[in-house]
Amino acid sequence: MTTLTTDPTTDPASSLTTGLPGLVAHFARTTPDALAVTDGETFLTYAELAVQARAFARVLRDRGVRPGAAVGVLLPHSVPLVVTQLAVWWAGGHYVPLDADYPAPRIATMLETAGAVLTVGDKDLVEAAGIPGDRTLPPPARAAEHAGDDVPAPAEDTYAPDAVAYVMFTSGSTGQPKGVAVTHQGIARLAHRPEYVTLTPRDRVLFHSPVTFDAAAFEVWAPLANGAAVAVSTADRLSPAGLARDAERLGATVTVLTTALFHHLAARRSPLFGVLRGVLVGGEALSAQHARSVLDAHPWLELVNGYGPTEATTFATAHRVTDADCDAPPPIGHPIAGTTAYVMDEHGQPVAPGVRGELWLGGPRLALGYVGQPDRTAESFVGHPTAGRLYRTGDVVSARPDGTLDFHGRTDDQIKVRGFRIEPGEIEHALRGHTGVADAAVVVQRPAPDDARLVAFVVREGGGDGAAAGAATLRAHLEGRLPAHLVPNAWAFVDALPMTGVGKVDRRALAGRAVEGGGEPDGGPEDGNPPAAADGLSPLQQVVADLWSQALGHPVDDPEADFIALGGHSLLALCVVEDLREDLGVEMSLADFFAAPTVAAQAAHVERALLHLHEDPGAPGDGPAASTASEDLR
Repeated sequence: MTTLTTDPTTDPASSLTTGLPGLVAHFARTTPDALAVTDGETFLTYAELAVQARAFARVLRDRGVRPGAAVGVLLPHSVPLVVTQLAVWWAGGHYVPLDADYPAPRIATMLETAGAVLTVGDKDLVEAAGIPGDRTLPPPARAAEHAGDDVPAPAEDTYAPDAVAYVMFTSGSTGQPKGVAVTHQGIARLAHRPEYVTLTPRDRVLFHSPVTFDAAAFEVWAPLANGAAVAVSTADRLSPAGLARDAERLGATVTVLTTALFHHLAARRSPLFGVLRGVLVGGEALSAQHARSVLDAHPWLELVNGYGPTEATTFATAHRVTDADCDAPPPIGHPIAGTTAYVMDEHGQPVAPGVRGELWLGGPRLALGYVGQPDRTAESFVGHPTAGRLYRTGDVVSARPDGTLDFHGRTDDQIKVRGFRIEPGEIEHALRGHTGVADAAVVVQRPAPDDARLVAFVVREGGGDGAAAGAATLRAHLEGRLPAHLVPNAWAFVDALPMTGVGKVDRRALAGRAVEGGGEPDGGPEDGNPPAAADGLSPLQQVVADLWSQALGHPVDDPEADFIALGGHSLLALCVVEDLREDLGVEMSLADFFAAPTVAAQAAHVERALLHLHEDPGAPGDGPAASTASEDLR
């Protein structure tokens, strides 16, 4: 059988038995004074990190955490977050990262699915999530106040390779998120002495990705597995300009970026690339044009195009991109860190080099499966008669004669939007749960090469109070159930969904169907009245409207126009935020942007900021730095 694989005899993690907790303990003994974690204000050495984590592990054990127990973690990016995750491991459990921006029902489903016995979280976050107080625990203290305590180490630092390290949730086509059980050997082999990117004890890896995004696992554990430091970006929501400032402030040298964010930063010639030595990019197909522009401007930069599903522990293949790769779409490279890869036909047989087929992955870094979903696990993780246990990715690839893999798309309806893996079926299932919806289909449309938008095509239910349900009602329905990145950016209401000859929804036809702006405007069919006529724009409103028009790709001339209703999302909002800063010197956070989502409201915000700047020319505006696109991609 033709296989593309790393050589296990040279795999640096092949003899790793202590897992990541053991590696941290090793560095705490051998380089105790080396920096392990910092947010720019708090600095923990490896010795201090080990002491704090073991002290908190004792607290967790006192609260009933035992080997195999799941512990929810609901904390912002912070030093205590890193301490907590390590402490959960030393207590014998595995952690479940949670996002405070998720709706409370979603968080409850994640905790129930994972079987969490306890959730560590800030008081206001756990209360907002509706988690019972008797099942919560505050995080460890932020200061290194326990650094001098004599806390005994666990009996041993050896971890069963196939024990669960963490459960990461992804979108599920059945309407429920899928909890992927990643093992200790999976994350340890990925992180320890990576051959696919340069990482030395002198490096600092920027921890900025959402904790529920699997890149975050690399950002925390790769530095700690190699004696390097985690540079914690505590302001979770930064503008790309703020991201560069934060990287410089923290002395970061390596980072992971979603492909969409990388494209955005490249197009705007971000100074971030001038700060870093290494960048890993992943999540979607990499633009050759943007890769070349970054490498031309920063020839020293190590740019790695990574590929991998959560089920194979973040990165399964990788390729260091050079200028020579940029005459065509850059490849996703060769398998890394013990992964095996096979390009198969529909019968599970290998295809010849150059022939397209489905990518099946194997090796010791495969996840155990989906928590509580044995049928879904059996569908995706299959036993092959000669290759052993393999994961069917659903991705279409081809292999070059030297084994380098090229990516060509999907075999199913799953899509990637701004780095997030999205199962349209999950959104469609939630939409059909509304009384006003008879049927629905969700597709991705790309009005521009660097802009991907979710579009919902809805068939209304005839009769009843729900018959007039429009975009505003359905958006609110979804926002109460799904994360922001699963809420469509545009809406269209149709009499029936187009079908293929075999009776399936014709998603290709829907993807090519024109949708004006964000689809049906809020407030239109909801009340049976046509939208109000646009009022005249003030000069400042016209400036905002022009920036919106440039970002959205269509004219905006109504002061009451709503950015989200017109098809906007966080990455496009960042364009407006940055243009306001560059053109007018006004800082606006994304929180402020979405709290004042109309042209008129944003113009009023800009006016207040300009008055503040006039009164105090040295002020940076009246808002904090805005969000990274990778943190809150609506």
